[in-house]
Amino acid sequence: MQITHVRLTVNHMVHYQARLDATFAALADVTRRGVLEQLGGSDASITDLAQRFHMTLTGMKKHVSILEQAGLVTTEKVGRVRTCRLGLRRLEEEVAWIEQHRQLWSARFDALDEIVEHLNRKERANARNKRR
Repeated sequence: MQITHVRLTVNHMVHYQARLDATFAALADVTRRGVLEQLGGSDASITDLAQRFHMTLTGMKKHVSILEQAGLVTTEKVGRVRTCRLGLRRLEEEVAWIEQHRQLWSARFDALDEIVEHLNRKERANARNKRR
């Protein structure tokens, strides 16, 4: 009898990227951002959300499903009513990603400002030398 050992490798970077992709895709839509704002004030049924955003129940269910897959919303069905509330995710990974890229772009713009200032000083010096 031959025993084969299977070794599974979990790629945390792929999982991290998939979570970022799901979150940013969910937040990319104005209706879904509106749903999150609404749920930040109080829980709501899918029917209430559909009426508030002037859409069909089917359309709102799709939006809520995307938010739910991203962990931004949870739902609970009691009888015929599905109630939505904000999920437990605190978007810490997303905030860290945004901050990392904000710092990168800030550093690039600072370097560009220095180059522009250096060129301006050089141009002013050349203009003064020509007047003499």
